[in-house]
Amino acid sequence: MSITSRGFSSRAALFWFAAIAFGSGTVAALLLYGNIAQRKSESGSTVLRIVDINETTIDAAEWGKNFPREYDGYIRTADNSQARFKWSEARPPDDLESAAATDPHTGKADSKLVGDPRLKTIFNGYAFAIDYRERRGHAFMLHDQRETERVKQRPQPGACLNCHASNVVAYREVGIKNGAGGSLADPLTSESGQKQLFTGWEHVNHLSYSEATELVKHPITCLDCHDPKTMGLRVTRPAFLEGIAALAKSNDPVPHLPSIEQWRRGERKTPYNPNALASRQEMRSMACGQCHVEYYFKGEQKRLTFPWENGLKLDQMETYYDTVGWSDWTHKDSGAKVIKAQHPEFELWSQGIHARSGVSCADCHMPYKREGAMKFTDHQVQTPMAHVNLSCQTCHNYTETEIKSRVDQIQARNMSQLNRAENAVVDLINAIKDAKAAGATDEQLEKPRRLQRAAQWRADFINAENSMGFHAPAEALRILGESMDYARMGTTEVAKLGLTKPSAPATPPVAPATK
Repeated sequence: MSITSRGFSSRAALFWFAAIAFGSGTVAALLLYGNIAQRKSESGSTVLRIVDINETTIDAAEWGKNFPREYDGYIRTADNSQARFKWSEARPPDDLESAAATDPHTGKADSKLVGDPRLKTIFNGYAFAIDYRERRGHAFMLHDQRETERVKQRPQPGACLNCHASNVVAYREVGIKNGAGGSLADPLTSESGQKQLFTGWEHVNHLSYSEATELVKHPITCLDCHDPKTMGLRVTRPAFLEGIAALAKSNDPVPHLPSIEQWRRGERKTPYNPNALASRQEMRSMACGQCHVEYYFKGEQKRLTFPWENGLKLDQMETYYDTVGWSDWTHKDSGAKVIKAQHPEFELWSQGIHARSGVSCADCHMPYKREGAMKFTDHQVQTPMAHVNLSCQTCHNYTETEIKSRVDQIQARNMSQLNRAENAVVDLINAIKDAKAAGATDEQLEKPRRLQRAAQWRADFINAENSMGFHAPAEALRILGESMDYARMGTTEVAKLGLTKPSAPATPPVAPATK
């Protein structure tokens, strides 16, 4: 073969190699472009729109057809990670009999009354001494309320339905039947929609629970937090709307709720309305604060009321209760008029560093997730310790082990102090009981009973609040310190009467858990 022929052949091979390489690169670029375009399309479309959603769509399964990722998380609240520092796991290590026991009323092993027998003394005479179980996921909220012995053995009002069911449509239907104008097709936040909601709520509050629960079929669903047209967050509970408006009129600083501070600086012509004024980030906590709060049933109408007229701090709520003369029951042993704390997560969180830093409930308990190009909120509402990488490490540059260790340390310290506070409260109850048996008069026991009310309210506040102090560690320890102080002051006041010998102290505190 000649030199000329070999040169031509080499140039031809080089040409075809370059052509193939260019063609392959072009195909790869087109495939990459197609993938990028598909992902961009996915990220821009958050709704499948398979079914129409409106103000009467209660069943979350229907919403799930349009929002399958969110619905998948919602139904998984039936399988949440086990809570940490549960009372049913807090028995003294040598108390094998108690560790194997079940609640005599419920036959359940998840009873706080088994894990913490002091609660039977603390709540004596009240329904919580009959049945007090561990918290479970949102999927169980309606079932657990219907099945608790507190409802079965002690009649409760329809106001209890506020936090345990999807009740927006039920309230509106009752409202329309009782004279509110408009129809269910009206937007909830419209004037007619709000009239229906409030009128129905007022009528349901004072029904018996057995009557009220027949009005609903589902636990909390999408409609309770989302506008069906815009999917924006909204407040649907009248008690919260009234409570947050009362808070706005108070002088309590709330830097973590900037829209309230802004409203205070304005003309205040209309009451503060979170649906009109709150930011999306604020709503990511307010939607939770509709239920995770302290409350009581006001008057013969059993109007569900949040005691926020003076502010969100424990002391301010206590002042409110003292002013209106409220007590949940008269203690069977001591005769003290005492308060039962509910589930004041919103109030304690409001005193903590996370709230002050602008971190919402959803940021930790419902963090953002990604599937492909889709970014969405995880609706499996549960402890942040189940997904530290999503909830904590977005802000805290520490290892998962270190973060969990810090959380455990905070909660262990609070649990240790809570043990001591409950011991002190039980000692005071027993001291008053013994003094009564020895002939002490109501006048002589008036001060010890007032101190029991203050001490028990504080210990129960931290016990009922579901973070074991983590939402505001310093505030929680302050509250528990005051609980012990008031309880020991009360025991001293009883001793000054000189009527009885001191009773044996309550069980020594359980050592704080270590991890």
